[in-house]
Amino acid sequence: MADRNRKRAAQPDLAVDAAAPTGRGQTVPVLLPYPFAGPFDYRVPPAMAVAPGDVVLVPLNRRSEIGVVWDGPPDGSIGDNRLRPISGPVDAPPMRADIRQLVDWIAAYTVSPPGTVLAMALRVPAIPAEPPPVGWQRADAPPPARMTEARQRVLAALGDTHMPGPDLARAAGVSPALLRGMAAAGLLIPVALPVPPPFTRPDPDHPGPALSADQEAAAADLRTAVAAQAFSVTLLDGVTGSGKTEIYLEAIAECLRHGRQALVLLPEIALSSQWLARFERRFGVAPAVWHSDLPSRTRRITWREVAAGAAPVVVGARSALFLPFPDLGLVVVDEEHETAFKQEEGVVYHARDMAVVRARLCAAPAVLVSATPSLETIANVEAGRYHRLHLPDRFGGAKLPRVELLDLRESPPERGHFLAPKLIEAIRETFARGEQAMLFLNRRGYAPLTLCRTCGHRMQCPNCTAWLVEHRARRILQCHHCGHTIPIPAECPECKAAHSLTAVGPGVERITEEARATFPDARLLVMASDTLTGPHAAAEAARAIEAREVDLIIGTQIVAKGWHFPYLTLVGAIDADLGLAGGDLRAAERTVQLLHQVAGRAGRADAPGRVLLQTWSPEHKVMQALLSGDLESFRDNEAAERRPGNWPPYGRLAALIVSADTAEAADIAARDLGRAAPMADGILVLGPAPAPLAILRGRHRRRLLLKARRDVAVQPLIRTWLASVATGRGVRVDVDIDPVSFL
Repeated sequence: MADRNRKRAAQPDLAVDAAAPTGRGQTVPVLLPYPFAGPFDYRVPPAMAVAPGDVVLVPLNRRSEIGVVWDGPPDGSIGDNRLRPISGPVDAPPMRADIRQLVDWIAAYTVSPPGTVLAMALRVPAIPAEPPPVGWQRADAPPPARMTEARQRVLAALGDTHMPGPDLARAAGVSPALLRGMAAAGLLIPVALPVPPPFTRPDPDHPGPALSADQEAAAADLRTAVAAQAFSVTLLDGVTGSGKTEIYLEAIAECLRHGRQALVLLPEIALSSQWLARFERRFGVAPAVWHSDLPSRTRRITWREVAAGAAPVVVGARSALFLPFPDLGLVVVDEEHETAFKQEEGVVYHARDMAVVRARLCAAPAVLVSATPSLETIANVEAGRYHRLHLPDRFGGAKLPRVELLDLRESPPERGHFLAPKLIEAIRETFARGEQAMLFLNRRGYAPLTLCRTCGHRMQCPNCTAWLVEHRARRILQCHHCGHTIPIPAECPECKAAHSLTAVGPGVERITEEARATFPDARLLVMASDTLTGPHAAAEAARAIEAREVDLIIGTQIVAKGWHFPYLTLVGAIDADLGLAGGDLRAAERTVQLLHQVAGRAGRADAPGRVLLQTWSPEHKVMQALLSGDLESFRDNEAAERRPGNWPPYGRLAALIVSADTAEAADIAARDLGRAAPMADGILVLGPAPAPLAILRGRHRRRLLLKARRDVAVQPLIRTWLASVATGRGVRVDVDIDPVSFL
């Protein structure tokens, strides 16, 4: 095995040669799922033949590891006599060429070791296939002259077919030991039982809902793109409730007619119960589902069915990008604007952008779907790289909700409360009509801050630069960044004053407490990540709302995730200004997207909708855009503000996040990186500076930000930059290309 990492000069648009068999007795590169800079060389034993993509077992130091035979020539810097041989093959399908290309592409684009990207694609193949279940069937030999009654019952129950052992024992009223005895006597023989397919093929011609003329025109365009079996990208956007899902389901139907597979990415797959129900109504069966909360056995079965082409449609989280589709014919990214598609830990990548790459590598069309598309996607439309299909009206004649601004300076809530009088009045009117209302506040828990009335001490996380959030129902204070939790103290830890701690500001629990007191007869439901802990809880919440067992929904950003509640007619945003704080360049864009999506839950059926936004800044451009409903002009203004300074999407950003166990080590590493920062025309490096979360999970953090013109390739600059600075022990430098978070 080579003593050093095999370096690659791969660029984001690299091409990888197709897999070709490798002869016996040669040297091949093997990529391991660890943060090495590239593959290691291994010798192929004389009795073995391997090809790129084969999953193999190799020695690494004193242990055996699973790796993948990689593309390209071996490094060759180590003599054959010093190379270690491949131990043997692994019982797993070879990794497809397009996935290997995707691994190399993501590694090059994100400036990540390819092995760490490989780890995301190699988790399931390491698990061997399950043996088929075994049952019993009658042996050909004639039964002996004397048969016990129990044995006769077994043969009678079995007949001329085969049965699983537990079923046969139960039908004949005998024990499993008796069946084994009959097998020993030659009366029964074991037989492998057929396994029913885990997934039924969706019927593309199953009767679906009637489409409007605009919907049918958009669906026809997508069908044409799918039928072409070529790479393309289409933005499907339209107002909330315009039926975008039904349109791209028609594209999936066309994909199925051509015998190809389809992938749909959702930002919150655990909250997708309504989406799954809509899919089943359209195709008669459920799709395959993929996310991290699935049991390991279900993931293993799904992975192998996808690899065999027996899972025609998969809906999943961002990790579904790495599934081994043999013939991927369509990639859909629903709610493409959602920041949940950006992975912030480990390999930092944006699943929306990598979905487009995956579609290109598979010669498949990609469809990006949103009622509030990101400025990045709009810029690609304007540049001619993406096609756009726009739906201006809601489906079935439903009207967009009327948006009103509640100026809290003129009509504030009562002291110690958070619901303005006009909002309370509107909720009561909604209940009187037998309709449902929703209150939105993007803040979990009871209160975001707890302080001492006596000395002013603030309860802070010991591991992070963050306040502890009170969760009164569980009587705890919790950090939402590292999970640190303590019971609510009876006295101030600083001045020891008893019962002096007080909650400051509202979370959804506090709004719920106020709503219960204000509307004592209303049936309340809280929708937050603390209460909807999985798919079953989300499905039950949706069922209760649709069945009109709920009058008032109180939720965080979860309520903006595409829900369709036909009896919901009023939405109230408690603190519409919340997302505008801080220096995030996308703060206004994100706030418009979130509030517009939340507002879109109202009035989706026959009854008109109404949206009340409580704000301290009604004159703000975000509030005015929501009031007028003119999001196109808002995006145009945002673009005009960003273009002159080369801010995304009209320029490039890349963040370097330095973290260390001590502040001194973080400062030294950040200082050295700052001194070695690249200097060239069209490039500006900002920092180093303490991160807004200067301490996270006990590690001290500093940030540097590289800003460049759009035509500057930042990845080679960053590789050279990082290679020029030696950081100390315990110092980590994470790279975030195209950052969406600046914490």
